[in-house]
Amino acid sequence: MLNIRPATPADDQALWAMLGPVFHAGDTYAVPTDITRDQALDYWLRGSHTAYVAEEGGQILGTAYLCPNHKGNADHVCNAGFVTSPDARGKGVARALLTHVLAQARAAAYGAMQFNFVVSTNTGAIRLWQRNGFQIIGTLPKAFRHPQAGLVDAHVMYQLL
Repeated sequence: MLNIRPATPADDQALWAMLGPVFHAGDTYAVPTDITRDQALDYWLRGSHTAYVAEEGGQILGTAYLCPNHKGNADHVCNAGFVTSPDARGKGVARALLTHVLAQARAAAYGAMQFNFVVSTNTGAIRLWQRNGFQIIGTLPKAFRHPQAGLVDAHVMYQLL
């Protein structure tokens, strides 16, 4: 059974094992492809991020973070990020993490969730977000340098909570 819980320092190695390949591939996240382990963990776990892991049988299969998207008078809008282990893709881990993060966002009284930069070639994520109430509210033409596809669009996706 899948268990979703807050990430702890004991999860750092498993998180890096998932985050490193995704960030280094450079096809979904707008982070430097030469990001180091410490930089990646700092990005995912620190600051205003609250990070979660999805585990089954002691194995971490996915991770997500939740954070305010803005400060001040826009701090009622949150943001989230998701990474799933390659061997767990297609098994509902991302959907479970999304459900959990949306529940956490609602419990924290956020009024909306915004994904700032969804790469248009990340079609599986886009379908999942849309099936769960997100809309593409804007498209940034040729905003992302995809390592295989060249310049591709990025979407801003939004959902009122």
